Amino acid sequence: MKHLKSRSQDLRSLFENNITIEYVAEPLKAVSAEAEVIQVLQWMQARDFDVVGVELGDTITGYVERASLLKATSGKTCNDYQRVFHPRELIAISTPLMKLLPILQQTPRLFVLDCNQVTGIITCGDLQKAPARMLLFGLVTLLEMNLLRLVRLYYADDTWQKVLKPERLQVAQRLWRESQERNEATDLLDYLQFCDKRELVLNQPELLEQLGLKSKRFGERFLKSAEQLRNRLAHAQNLVSGSSWIELISLAEAMETLLIRCEEIE
Repeated sequence: MKHLKSRSQDLRSLFENNITIEYVAEPLKAVSAEAEVIQVLQWMQARDFDVVGVELGDTITGYVERASLLKATSGKTCNDYQRVFHPRELIAISTPLMKLLPILQQTPRLFVLDCNQVTGIITCGDLQKAPARMLLFGLVTLLEMNLLRLVRLYYADDTWQKVLKPERLQVAQRLWRESQERNEATDLLDYLQFCDKRELVLNQPELLEQLGLKSKRFGERFLKSAEQLRNRLAHAQNLVSGSSWIELISLAEAMETLLIRCEEIE
């Protein structure tokens, strides 16, 4: 049976050519530059907005932050508190979703440019949306597929069965038998779980070196984090439960790097 390889380049191509930040951005709410600050602050607090655009005519020319309005005095307008968009805060609506992650690692908020007009806003929280989840799930799925490919490559003639813990082998055998009863079974290796593939790959010192993993313990911690992310994605859970957005983005980048190293091993 031929086992096809899916490449990280294919995933990157899919997201670069078809899925842009347009699919995760939110429209930027805006108020008039002449609007009274006290009223705008109350409006923002009622809607839990941290930032809103400031509009002059039909153009959003800047923004105000809720935190900066807390000490505002009566009679002041949004124009008095307006901040001008800095180039580092702007991102084109056509930017591929793949390129968004490292940018968000540097700044927690970006304003979206569409035809030289600011129309939207993106924060780390928008990574909870389906397109970003699809990207992350694609990365971790390709990584798991490549771990299995390396197990096939490095364990000839079912030698992996002697390495895997007996209870884990029994789980795979039970799943395999259940599939046999439904006439769906392929081979036993296909019924290993993520933790099994991790254990088998990390048991090969040569693979640790080729994959750039500092040690077996380091590799175990890293791949456990990847598995936990996979589980949160699969169950539609909060992506940063128990961690942070910076840690999540760093994990995604590290997964892509490891995936590329996996694919280089023949």
